[in-house]
Amino acid sequence: MLFHRELRENLNVCTSCGHHMGITPRDRFAALFDGGMYAEIEVPAPLADPLQFRDQKRYPDRMKAAQKATGEQEAMLVATGEIGRTPIVAAAQDFSFMGGSMGMFVGNAIIAASQEAVRLNRPLILFSAAGGARMQEGILSLMQMPRTTVAVQMLKEAGLPYIVVLTHPTTGGVTASYAMLGDIHIAEPGALICFAGPRVIEQTIREKLPEGFQRAEYLLDHGMLDRVTARGALREELITITRMLLDMPPAVKGDLPPPEPEKQTIMVEPQSTENAAPSPEDETRPAPDRE
Repeated sequence: MLFHRELRENLNVCTSCGHHMGITPRDRFAALFDGGMYAEIEVPAPLADPLQFRDQKRYPDRMKAAQKATGEQEAMLVATGEIGRTPIVAAAQDFSFMGGSMGMFVGNAIIAASQEAVRLNRPLILFSAAGGARMQEGILSLMQMPRTTVAVQMLKEAGLPYIVVLTHPTTGGVTASYAMLGDIHIAEPGALICFAGPRVIEQTIREKLPEGFQRAEYLLDHGMLDRVTARGALREELITITRMLLDMPPAVKGDLPPPEPEKQTIMVEPQSTENAAPSPEDETRPAPDRE
């Protein structure tokens, strides 16, 4: 049995088996940034429902339902802040918002994050979580693949690190574009990372896939990832890698003690005895004999 409070304190990771559950970008940023403090970067809003798309529901109605369920306006959050006193720009996808699908807003968000990173001369850390392109935006969503690739190239030309943390799941056009273009690729344990899912592949080749196929550990063994890191240790690992890529010294662990107050020395000038009033002892002292 899991208690919500314990699960929340453990960053939505099961305390018994270590299974990594979904986490919102705001909760992730609260655990990532120093003191949980960050500043959001405004993302230009795209044209709403450009294709007038309708399936069982109208696209605007699906958007309103997702906004009401998540409390967010779209599927990606971009922010600036510090991790281990290292300034960064971070972007995170929200899988609970229409499967984190990549639409025009996500493309605008990655471009805004890249531009802000170049302007501030900071590395960009991106947390991917998506089922792929957003079908309600058709070809316009697929156009975000080259757009985000160009945005990542801006970082590389500026000599800035681009670190990607792949979370469960990262699939489709997201995997085929910005999610696999990082300088360093880190994944959370058990994350599904692929272009076409295992069920589609099995139905196509009519064969049973190996155990753990397309999971983070499988991709690490086959050279697709650099690290697989548990969510609780991810912050310290990102601090270490970021500072190494920036050629900075290791981060200071803990806060330095406050400086001690300076001791003030009070100088007292000796009082002149010529005009000083006689003390009671002088008054009672007998006068010396004079011959």
